[in-house]
Amino acid sequence: CSSAMLEPFKMVACLAGAAFVSWRLLLFSLIVAPVGFLLIRKLSRILKHANRKAMEGMSRIYALLEETFPGIAVVKAFTMERHERRRFHQENKSYYFKSMRIARYDSLTSPVTEWLGMVMISFTLLAGLYLAVNKETHLLGIRLSDRPPSIASLLLFYGLLAGISDPARKMSGIISRVQRASAAADRIFALIDRPASVQDPAKPRALPRPAKQLEFRHVQFCYRPGVPVLEDIHLTIPFGQKVALVGGNGSGKSSLANLVPRFYDPTQGEILLDGIDLRHVKMSDLRSHIGLVTQEPILFNDTVMNNIRYGSPHATEMAAIAAAKKAYAHKFITEKLPEGYDTQVGERGKKLSGGQRQRIALARAILRDPALLILDEATSQIDIESEQLIHLVLEEFMKNRTTFLITHRMSTLSLVDRIVVLDHGRIVDQGTHDVLVRRCAYYQRLFREAA
Repeated sequence: CSSAMLEPFKMVACLAGAAFVSWRLLLFSLIVAPVGFLLIRKLSRILKHANRKAMEGMSRIYALLEETFPGIAVVKAFTMERHERRRFHQENKSYYFKSMRIARYDSLTSPVTEWLGMVMISFTLLAGLYLAVNKETHLLGIRLSDRPPSIASLLLFYGLLAGISDPARKMSGIISRVQRASAAADRIFALIDRPASVQDPAKPRALPRPAKQLEFRHVQFCYRPGVPVLEDIHLTIPFGQKVALVGGNGSGKSSLANLVPRFYDPTQGEILLDGIDLRHVKMSDLRSHIGLVTQEPILFNDTVMNNIRYGSPHATEMAAIAAAKKAYAHKFITEKLPEGYDTQVGERGKKLSGGQRQRIALARAILRDPALLILDEATSQIDIESEQLIHLVLEEFMKNRTTFLITHRMSTLSLVDRIVVLDHGRIVDQGTHDVLVRRCAYYQRLFREAA
């Protein structure tokens, strides 16, 4: 960093001194500068492209390792060790060749700048000697001096030009690092500069408190243009009602729930909260009213306490402990975890069981005290004992909250007031369990498969 700041100042000082001695002779010496500039510019572009390719290769190596290590049991079970070694070797070999290409081009930067300096000084040396020996002020009809230069002034001039070469040589070593950083920045800014599909309105409207109803009005949604995931969804949910979304895989359950916190906006139609389109509401304001518990609870590599308080950073530790008690998590936290609430849960909470992670996620949602709750397969990957505890939690927590419950487990449907049946992105029927079992053939089949 110091070289990048100091060496250019040295070059400017030497150039200023040379211009003071003979600015015309300095301009003559810079005849070859455009050629050198073009060569260095071309070399810089090649280096940037090579660094970008090398970073992509390193990303593939990391992705391969991230994929293989968690699946080591499957690799061994199917005796694919040799195949995985071959994949890793091929990626490493590809990265090696890309790195060597960078090294080759990097090694050219110093010779190019050295060559440029020698040619520049040689031009000036020959021109200056011609003027001094022949007592001339012109060369090839071009005026280079007001009077014939003396040997002393030429030596000073050449010394200043030589002083430029050392900073230029040191700066040439920075080119590779600059291009590597530029290639890395391009990869980052490609993500940062990508326009968000969901935007806050210019003049947001305030949300009603408390809300009376949530309405989906002729909603259509597509991830890809022309391929609808949801079609003509019309649904009205009074405040406090608990609604289950059921259907086969790919029926659009999670997509429908994800429209509520505006992870996406509808392609057509509207989602209204007491008549206010959610697109006219500030996202942070909307999401502050929503609690989310997913199929695979996301915990961060932090303490249990900080994971519970995530999203509610101003909550006290006493409030967090109270939320953990409501989620039936306090007992295992204090009795089974070595440091209680200060226990580090590990990456993605891997130090905890599935049921423990789910109860901490529920405690986090309870602490947030949302008006609207989204439970996306919250009991699908846990044992029977944990499921029973979580049912007790949900039964109490879902009171007086508008709730979307996405589930494949029919035992969870006893918690809800209404069941909405989805098939291929459309609502095929809705009602209570008893009503649907009698009249909806598709629901009957789902019920038999889940039994």
